Amino acid sequence: MSEEFLGKTFKSGNSVALRLPKGMGFEEGTEVRMVKEDRMTFRIEPVDAPKRKIDISGFAGKLPGFKPAPREDFEERPSTIARRKALSGE
Repeated sequence: MSEEFLGKTFKSGNSVALRLPKGMGFEEGTEVRMVKEDRMTFRIEPVDAPKRKIDISGFAGKLPGFKPAPREDFEERPSTIARRKALSGE
């Protein structure tokens, strides 16, 4: 099923811009890749950006009273649990 939308280019800074109608299914903030296929023919597709991770290990212990949330994506070894308990006085 093919839908047709009309648009008009406009100048935006040093670029020529084209608004994408909401009906095309792009959400605000979607990063897209534009592929020129021929003169005045192009394809727009979302970029599958990898999820960003922030390493906060350098911040641990810097904020008084802050304890990082326990990681739930792996099981700790018994020796690691025993060491942590010994250091915390549990």
